[in-house]
Amino acid sequence: MLKEFRAFVLRGNVADMAVGIIIGGAFGAIVNTLVSDVLMPPLGLLIGGIDFSNFYLVLKEGATAGPYAALADAKASGAVTVNYGIFLNALISFLIMAFAVFMLIKSLNSMRPKPEPSSPAPAVKECPFCCSTIPAKASRCPSCTSRLEK
Repeated sequence: MLKEFRAFVLRGNVADMAVGIIIGGAFGAIVNTLVSDVLMPPLGLLIGGIDFSNFYLVLKEGATAGPYAALADAKASGAVTVNYGIFLNALISFLIMAFAVFMLIKSLNSMRPKPEPSSPAPAVKECPFCCSTIPAKASRCPSCTSRLEK
């Protein structure tokens, strides 16, 4: 069993997948900081100085009654909240990451060599009975009048 596991781990696909996961995690962290620290502050400023990460809905008051100034205050008091602003940040991060992966795959596909066009079906074939050359669509040989299979 140990030998099978070693063979599985040392296969090229597993190593490539591990590298992809590690780089993907690092790329995800970069995109998350791009969204939360670079894109969302100006967007919040454009719509009135709002911080999207502080968008939440209180389901149950905490030890101290609301309204709460920020999500951190609500959490500190023990309130139960739905944090849709954080979800919005994550959604924008996902869209940016999906677009980046799309562009990467698109560029990789453009670098691949184009497949050679397949040659068209031959216009003629050989009669199996008399070995004469006949049109490919023929159902009878004009030389020996044998019925031909399609």
